[in-house]
Amino acid sequence: MTARILVVDDIPANVKLLEVRLLAEYFEVLTATNGPDAIEACENGKVDVVLLDVMMPDMDGFEVCRRLKRDPATAHIPVVMVTALDQVSDRVRGLEAGADDFLTKPVNDLQLMTRVKSLVRLKMLTDELRLRAATTRDIGIEELLSRSFSGGDALPKVLLIDEREPSSEKIRKMLRQAAQVDVADDPHAGFFQAAENAYECVLVSTGFSDFDPLRLCSQLRSLDRTRFVPIILLAEQGEDERVIRGLELGINDYLIRPVDQHELTARLRTQVRRKHYNDQLRASVTQTIEMAVTDGLTGLHNRRYLDSHLQTLFDRAMTRRRPLSVMITDLDRFKAINDTFGHDGGDDVLREFARRLRQNVRGIDLACRYGGEEFVVVMPDTGGDVAHKVAERIRAQIADTPFAVGREGRTVQVTVSVGVSSLLKGPDSVAALMKRADVALYEAKTGGRNRVVANAA
Repeated sequence: MTARILVVDDIPANVKLLEVRLLAEYFEVLTATNGPDAIEACENGKVDVVLLDVMMPDMDGFEVCRRLKRDPATAHIPVVMVTALDQVSDRVRGLEAGADDFLTKPVNDLQLMTRVKSLVRLKMLTDELRLRAATTRDIGIEELLSRSFSGGDALPKVLLIDEREPSSEKIRKMLRQAAQVDVADDPHAGFFQAAENAYECVLVSTGFSDFDPLRLCSQLRSLDRTRFVPIILLAEQGEDERVIRGLELGINDYLIRPVDQHELTARLRTQVRRKHYNDQLRASVTQTIEMAVTDGLTGLHNRRYLDSHLQTLFDRAMTRRRPLSVMITDLDRFKAINDTFGHDGGDDVLREFARRLRQNVRGIDLACRYGGEEFVVVMPDTGGDVAHKVAERIRAQIADTPFAVGREGRTVQVTVSVGVSSLLKGPDSVAALMKRADVALYEAKTGGRNRVVANAA
C-alpha cells in the first residue's frame, strides 16, 4: 500500500522518529514543523493522511485541524492527532475539531501503522468517489463538497450489537441525545437487522460469550448493503490485538471501556459525518451516470447509450442466432409545430410522444431519443413481421389521438413516419442494420409520411 503521509511536529526528533517508522512500511513521507506549512502542504500536495502534533507554537494542532476540515479542498483528508495530551477532554476536543483519531504518545508502532493503513484505504475510496463526481462539469462539485453533512435535525440511526443488557443500556443512555439507538442482543440477529435497515453506524461490542465479534465485522464488510456503513468496535482493556485485527478487517473506529460519553458521541459524529459525505458523492456519481445516458427532456435513453448498448444487443443476437429488429421514427412536419406553438409546445409534443412510445414497447426493448424529433427502438428477439406490426400500432396510436400543447390545452394532430429493419441471416453489422432502417424511414417520408416502411436488404 503506497500513500503519502504528512508528519507535522515542531520537534525535529519526533518528526524523524515517525518518518523512520513510516518509511519502513514503504510510505512516502512529507514533513512540516508548523501549522501554516502543514495547511499549505495539504492544499498543494496529494496528502493521504496527516499525523498532527497538538502542542505547536503560534497555531496549535486543533486550529490546524479545524482549518483543514473547513476547506472543501482538504476536508476529506484523514487527520490523526499524535500528542502527549492524554486526557479524555483533549481527545474529545480533537475529535470535535474534525480529527479522525487521537493517539497518545508514546504510540504503539503496530497500532499506529494499522490505523494509518485503515485511513489510507478510506481516503482512497473517497478519492475515487471525488474523481468520478468531478468528471462532469454540471455536478456542482464545489457546492457539494462544501455542504454541511450534519443530516439536519434528524438524529442518526444507530445499531448497537451487544448481548449484555447492562452494557447496552448504558451505551443507549449515553447516546440518548445524539442518536436513535436500536439494540440487538444476538450477533446473528444483529447482522440481519443491520442488512435490512438503513443504519448510519453500527456499534459492535466485543463481549460475546460464544461468538467472535470480528467475524461479525467481517460479515458486515462483505455484504453489499452494509459495506460502507461505519463500524465502531467497543473493546475491553487489554484487547489491543483484537482492535488492531479489527482495523485490518475494515472497522472504522474503536473505544476502550470504560467508555466516556463525550468521546463516544464525538467519535460517532465523526463517522456519521464522513458517511454522509461519501453517500453524497456516491449519489452524485449515480446521478452523473444517469445524466450521461438519459435524455433530459423525454426521460428515454440518449444516443450515447444507444451507440454503446446496441452493439451489445447485436452481438448477443448474432451469437444466439436470435432475431433483432430496429425501428427509427420521425415526427412529421415537426418544424411546423415548433413554428406554430413555439419550442415549449414542441417539447410538450416530444414528451408525450416518448410517453406513448414507452406504452407500446416491451420492457426488454430499448427506446431512445436519437436526436431532435427522431427516436429509435431496438427490439431483441423480434423478427421483421412482428416489428412491422409494432411500428404500425405506434403509427396508428400517434395519428388517432391529438396531442395537448401548452397550459391552454390546445391540441395538435401529429403523425409519425417509421423505418424498420431486421437482422440478416448472413453477414451483418450494426452500421448496416441502422442504415437499412434509415433508408426505410426516408422512403416512408418521401412516400407521403404517416406510414411504416420495412427494409430487409
